[in-house]
Amino acid sequence: MTGPPNATADTAPPPAASGATTSPVPGGHRRFWSARRIPAGLLALVILVIAGAFLYDVVAVRADRAGMSWRRELARQLAERPLDDIWVLTGAAVAAALGLWLLVLAVTPGLRSLLPMRRTHPDVRAGLDREAAATVLRDRCLEVAGVQSARVTVKRRKTDVHAVSHFRDLDDVRADLTAVLDEALRGLGLARPSTLSLRVRRPGRKGRKP
Repeated sequence: MTGPPNATADTAPPPAASGATTSPVPGGHRRFWSARRIPAGLLALVILVIAGAFLYDVVAVRADRAGMSWRRELARQLAERPLDDIWVLTGAAVAAALGLWLLVLAVTPGLRSLLPMRRTHPDVRAGLDREAAATVLRDRCLEVAGVQSARVTVKRRKTDVHAVSHFRDLDDVRADLTAVLDEALRGLGLARPSTLSLRVRRPGRKGRKP
């Protein structure tokens, strides 16, 4: 199986009697979900440290030993400070911000650098890196006569191309680039069609020809 560079695939064992299928499989537009190991690891570490400290304090009190001084001071501060105290409000704002950040991580897929590709098999999901897709499209742009340089940015639903043409009429170069890029975008096999935004200019000038 061949595909665009830097493509990743999520595969499952094939069924006992499988046949090749060329029609797209429903659900191919869904983005890949990030495991988010770093936020999960940091949260687990913080919870472990806090739980360990409170467990040690509980055990110490049950063993008729003095509780930890920081816990007694924290309890006193929470009991004496009013709710509109600046430190109470700051702590509440920080806790709310952290909670909101964790909720956003929980309900968003992440992995924005991977573009889902069309699924032609129900047990295979593939994704294409944005930078790899941009490299392929930029190389195709440079194959067009008259194109001196090109800058390509691939987004989720849009592909921005800025090309510099040092000879040939700009309208002719733009028409050739449009045809080449439309074919190249179809060849990438993306699950969601990408809208092409093309700008062609002369060297040393900004914007596009009127």
